[in-house]
Amino acid sequence: MAKKDKKYTIWTTFLTKIPQMAVMLCTILLFCGTLTSVTGYKNGKVEQSCDSMVPKHGGQANTTASPYTLSVDSTAFKPGDHIRVTLSGRQQFEGFLIEARDAEDPEGPAVGSFTLTKPEISQLLTCHSIQGSAVSHTSAAKQTEVDVMWNAPADAPPTVRFLTTVVAHYNRFWVKLPSPVISQSGVTPHPVQSTNSISAATETTAVLPQPFSSEGCGQWKSCLLDPAHCNPATDTHCFFLSYHTEGQSVQFELSGPTQGYISFALSEDEWMGNDDVYLCVNDGGRVTVNAAYSAGRTYPEMADKAVLSDVGWRVADGMIQCRFRRATIIPQDPQRFSLDHSYYLFIAHGSAQHGEIHKHKRQPLISAQRQAITGPAEIVTGSRSPLIMKWHGALMLIAWMVAGSTGTFIAGFFKPDWPEKTLFGQRIWFQVHRAVMMLTVMLTFVGFTLPFTYRRHWSRGASAHAFLGCIVMALAVIQPIMAALRPAPDSSRRRIFNWLHWGAGGAAEIFAVVAMFVGMRQQSLLLPFPWTTGVLSGFVIWVALSKLILLVHRRGLCERGSNCPDEHAILSNPEMSRNLDTRFKVLILAVFLTGSLLFCIALLCSISAI
Repeated sequence: MAKKDKKYTIWTTFLTKIPQMAVMLCTILLFCGTLTSVTGYKNGKVEQSCDSMVPKHGGQANTTASPYTLSVDSTAFKPGDHIRVTLSGRQQFEGFLIEARDAEDPEGPAVGSFTLTKPEISQLLTCHSIQGSAVSHTSAAKQTEVDVMWNAPADAPPTVRFLTTVVAHYNRFWVKLPSPVISQSGVTPHPVQSTNSISAATETTAVLPQPFSSEGCGQWKSCLLDPAHCNPATDTHCFFLSYHTEGQSVQFELSGPTQGYISFALSEDEWMGNDDVYLCVNDGGRVTVNAAYSAGRTYPEMADKAVLSDVGWRVADGMIQCRFRRATIIPQDPQRFSLDHSYYLFIAHGSAQHGEIHKHKRQPLISAQRQAITGPAEIVTGSRSPLIMKWHGALMLIAWMVAGSTGTFIAGFFKPDWPEKTLFGQRIWFQVHRAVMMLTVMLTFVGFTLPFTYRRHWSRGASAHAFLGCIVMALAVIQPIMAALRPAPDSSRRRIFNWLHWGAGGAAEIFAVVAMFVGMRQQSLLLPFPWTTGVLSGFVIWVALSKLILLVHRRGLCERGSNCPDEHAILSNPEMSRNLDTRFKVLILAVFLTGSLLFCIALLCSISAI
């Protein structure tokens, strides 16, 4: 019995420990996942930065006085010598990259190789196919000093300078801090750049003293503006891009109402992806300006080389503004497009956190046609909505605000009118109803196919509007098929058909209206809010009010008669009463159609304006 109690106690203790064990396991897994997620930035494997020595996590090099120095223990060497190189600072640093370069060609390949003195905090990298030609950190552990030994190669240039990039913390870093020049004994060196000129070769930034202006647009500089004719100097809702040629370079100015980032891209087509991108990112009140390349719909890859110059920025009044210059042709960077050609221009903006940008939520502003960057100055037009999507919206509005609403209006109130007259062998109301409803189906079908033509496939991020559109299209197609198969007027199933036909038509109209409300907030056809929503709401009220008037009118006629065969019957002078009734309904129909057209035209104008 005691043995059983002991087993029971052990088993109970084990069960009570399971939650604690689970928590420990989750903590370990989370820790391992965290290590995995940060390894790409902090393990020092930065061979991709060998050329430019610029960190690949984005941001802009600090141009203030550096708290770090790179020193050498000798200013002369000969092949086979070992030179001690020491990186030290008044502040701690998390990462570094050290290379030796030809002092006469600081942008050239690495020279020689290194030997580690503290392998626990530093590691060798292979740059320019030379094993051990660069040294970097092994972790994000903070350091104040690190030293390595440089091995002078047999083919060393006459003069060598060591360069280092030091990362104090993620987006706070200095690029290509130089050491004193060391010279090869017995070799006459050529004049080399001074320390100051090396520093000037990197990007420099300045705070702009005043906002940009649209003055000069179309005269000496080209401008893309949204809204059209806005001025960023006075309008805080103005998106602005200007560019003009100066010698062998082009100066760009970019501005927009955002707190995160604003960017523009040069593109070969009207689709995002494989574009030459330029980003202005607000990082705690300081703007970093970078060139990048977007391969498909992916996070842009920052440029390896500092390709921008004369960089300036400004953050004020809820706007980000940046200015920079880049060479017309940059042969050493194939991802930078030649500015001698013409491209579509994109302007996008979105949120950013700690210097890292997030996907933009609004459709980019896209120029209406290709623009010659170095061509004559002009005012460029653009839109956030592709023309094909504008046609989609226009056709759907005409289909359901004019044709569809008129067809259901006639079917609901004009069946008893003109009983003795026909149109092409059928009752007048029926022929008019059938004509406008077939027009509705055709417009809906064409409008339905346009988004698929634009997207070329079903969008994985399809919103409710897409599903509502599919329902409307299905109901619109079912209606004429159902009408073609309708039973004879005296059939017992005719009543069932009437209810089904009426129900499907009413459902299509309701779903169409809901789809229009939702569609107004689609990024590819974002209409001005809230007034366009008010216009569509006014249309719905207009339809309901017009039908209510005729329903009240019909009820009044029936109350004055003894019975209402078919639609209604009039006892006293029925022929005159019927004519008056028809004229009244025709008048209401004309007023209804006029109002519907005005509501539709108002929305069509808003589509053409975006």
